[in-house]
Amino acid sequence: MYEPASPGDRLLEEAAAQDADVELPEPSLPEAVRQRIVTLAAAALPALPGDEVPIPMRKVARFAPNRRARLGGREIAAQLTADPLFRQRISSRVVIDTGDLGAAVAAGVAPAAADPVEVAALAYLVRPDGWRELVEGAGDAVRAEADSAAAAGQIRDAEHRAARAEHDRAVAKVEADKLRDELARVREELGQIREEARSTARALREAQAGQKRASDLLATEKGRASRITADHDAEVRRLKTRLAEAESTAATGKQAAKDARAADDTRLWLLIETIGQAASGLRRELALGPSEKMPADFVADAAAERPGTPERSRARAQDTDDPGRLDQLLALPRAHLVVDGYNVTKRGFAEMSLEQQRKRLITGLGGIAAQTGDEVTVVFDGAERVHGLPPAPRGVRVLFSRKGDTADELIRQLVRAEPAGRPIVVISSDREVADGVRRHGAYPMGADSLLRRLARS
Repeated sequence: MYEPASPGDRLLEEAAAQDADVELPEPSLPEAVRQRIVTLAAAALPALPGDEVPIPMRKVARFAPNRRARLGGREIAAQLTADPLFRQRISSRVVIDTGDLGAAVAAGVAPAAADPVEVAALAYLVRPDGWRELVEGAGDAVRAEADSAAAAGQIRDAEHRAARAEHDRAVAKVEADKLRDELARVREELGQIREEARSTARALREAQAGQKRASDLLATEKGRASRITADHDAEVRRLKTRLAEAESTAATGKQAAKDARAADDTRLWLLIETIGQAASGLRRELALGPSEKMPADFVADAAAERPGTPERSRARAQDTDDPGRLDQLLALPRAHLVVDGYNVTKRGFAEMSLEQQRKRLITGLGGIAAQTGDEVTVVFDGAERVHGLPPAPRGVRVLFSRKGDTADELIRQLVRAEPAGRPIVVISSDREVADGVRRHGAYPMGADSLLRRLARS
């Protein structure tokens, strides 16, 4: 069950063998004695050498002192009962730890002033001659103390009940006096109530008489209300007749207004038709036909052939960024949208590469061109110009400034090339660009207006 004992423990082993030969049953221990035995054994267990601790007890020996008896008490009690050698080794440590009391019990003497529970626990562990008598005597003493405590408790309970009964009798006497006083008061109140009942009966008869008079008056008022209701119904019928007449008059007025609006629409159509025919005649007289190139195409060709001006510093424009305003401008007939490419992409897609910025902006402008039918031109600085760009969407023109030029100058050239009166919308947050194109009749808008318009699409 555990590792062999050291040679110095042979006497203990022989004593344990003698105890094992005795087949007497274990004495019945009071609960207090059993708990004290477990506590003493748990306190002495860590003091044993490792090879003297039985295997089942090694885990218990590693418990904290304040948890060893509580968590391992059952295992300790079972090991003490089943293993005499372990019990004797524990008793040797307990005798040393308990001092004079342990030595006296080991000699078979129970001091008169000692706690009987402590004496019984030590006697059970050490087991001197007559230890069963010490255990039984301690058990008798414990039971006697318990009986004395129980008797004292019963006496206290009896005294408490007697005091309670005396108190209850006094309270009952007081309550009886109060009830007698209350009975007298109730009788007096009963007389008052009888008098009030007679007064109430008289008041009831008077109220019944008043109710009869009120009923007669109510019947009279009902007749008057019926006459008023009849008059009201007649007035409602008269007002409904007037309302029908008013509705008929309103319908007649609506029809007249509709006819007048139709006449105005006819005159407006005739005016527009006349203007259109006049414009067609003027186009025929001047021999004007649709051009294959737009003004911006001429600027793009010129930008590819001649050198530009040096690059300049930029300042932020303070134009409106309202996408609703941009929608209004793009709704104008034959509008031309000119976009400062990198000015927009570096505000909206700065985290992307330049190639991804261009692709995203051009794709979004293709959607706007498809939705509005407007001419769209996007201009990029030529310093980062790349070859092999994918084809631009239908309706979108992509331009790069020449080396040494800037997109801003190319934008101004595009605006100056347009005829006066054509709506031109320039998207750039550069103040100098905005001021320059505004002088030529263009509508400058901030880059955020286009970014919001693209996000909405």
